[in-house]
Amino acid sequence: MSMIRLLLAEDQSMVREALAALLGLEPDIEVVAQVARGDEVLAAAREHDVDVALLDIEMPGMTGIEAAAELHRELPDVKVVVVTTFGRPGYLRRAMESGADAFLVKDAPASQLAEAVRRVLTGERVIDPTLAAAALADGASPLTDREREVLRSAADGSINAEIAAALHLSQGTVRNYLSMAIQKMAARNRAEAVRTAREKGWL
Repeated sequence: MSMIRLLLAEDQSMVREALAALLGLEPDIEVVAQVARGDEVLAAAREHDVDVALLDIEMPGMTGIEAAAELHRELPDVKVVVVTTFGRPGYLRRAMESGADAFLVKDAPASQLAEAVRRVLTGERVIDPTLAAAALADGASPLTDREREVLRSAADGSINAEIAAALHLSQGTVRNYLSMAIQKMAARNRAEAVRTAREKGWL
């Protein structure tokens, strides 16, 4: 039996050690590297010649989704399993777009994680069914390209005049686009609209 070489990226040491211990009990999986930061994933994957990277989403340095994209670009043969505490449909969509091969919530049994690791190596995509259903229920983004562009520009706190200058629009037009985006997100203000759109994977 050939061993599956696994990299584990999780910033909470107790969770990381528990996952490593549980997955290490599997007869065909060897946890060869552990990191606590997203920006350490690529170097560790290279150094330890891993087959699969198991990445948490919320990590310092770089999110698991950003790390997945970097792995997909630099080491396309490494399979990526993303796990998260937060079962948000938007995270699922963004993870899949970044090149992840599997997306599971952290409270899944260790046996299910191990099975996902095996399945991605055969070329399968493994997605938490509840999250998949929620992502489908959320549907496509209601934002137009312009509304998305203006809302994204507002995300860093830019005022209307700055957004207008950057996008070559009038301030009135920017105001209208922001108003429509806020309305479509059922939000009270632009910050809440940005947060909602990000959570749903629409920005």
